[in-house]
Amino acid sequence: MPEGHTIHRLAADHDERFAGAPVRVSSPQGRFSASAALLDGHTCTGVDAHGKHLFLGFGDLGWVHIHLGLFGKLGFGTAPAPPPTDTVRLRLTNTDHHADLRGPTTCALITPAEKQAIHDRLGPDPLRTGEDGERAWLRISGSRVTIAALLMDQKVVAGVGNVYRAEVLFRHGIDPYRPGKSLRRTEWDAIWADLGLLMREGVRNNRIDTVRPEHLPEAMGRAPRVDDHGGEVYVYRRTHQPCHICATEIRTADLAARNLFWCPGCQPT
Repeated sequence: MPEGHTIHRLAADHDERFAGAPVRVSSPQGRFSASAALLDGHTCTGVDAHGKHLFLGFGDLGWVHIHLGLFGKLGFGTAPAPPPTDTVRLRLTNTDHHADLRGPTTCALITPAEKQAIHDRLGPDPLRTGEDGERAWLRISGSRVTIAALLMDQKVVAGVGNVYRAEVLFRHGIDPYRPGKSLRRTEWDAIWADLGLLMREGVRNNRIDTVRPEHLPEAMGRAPRVDDHGGEVYVYRRTHQPCHICATEIRTADLAARNLFWCPGCQPT
């Protein structure tokens, strides 16, 4: 499932290509046809993102709410657009660009009130302006749940997925099994600030890189990472490999139905 930086990057891409002008809206697959017909030819008035949720605004007509889930894909191309396949749930086009959405968990036209309800149930997003992590701290500081599970709970922190969860805990030397209430406020503030830094880099580079300059391949004389997920990381999907810092074998375990990765040497209990 895409993490929050991907959704914010998609929001910026939509804003650049479609906001402020009329767009053609269609649903070749047919599952969004009624809403597409209402929106077709109207102006895209704005774009928003919160965690893993993307919103495309159409003024008084409402917002298209998109959640990619595990299998959704959203891609862009130039105009004229090629004939769509019957897997395209939503297509946007204008004179210069097109965007195709396939396989999302959610693609629905919603009201402003329904959009606000989604924001209200989500935790703070490190990439949204004005968020300081205070709401997340209030949940974390009183919880016996592990910090690793709390970071993946979208009601606590929105947009953090498995990669950022594993990497930010490593970067701050925090045992993923520590209960949230055991964290000191200074530890949480450092995690929150680092999430914002890492995720903003993710938006800029369109991939996740979490390794500090002194631990990059060229600095350490090691081979670069080869993985479909892209960038350099410390622990994510590096099971049984040596830690870049202490050479301890990276471990993995199942936690809340997701694979957890950590270094017992750098993240002691």
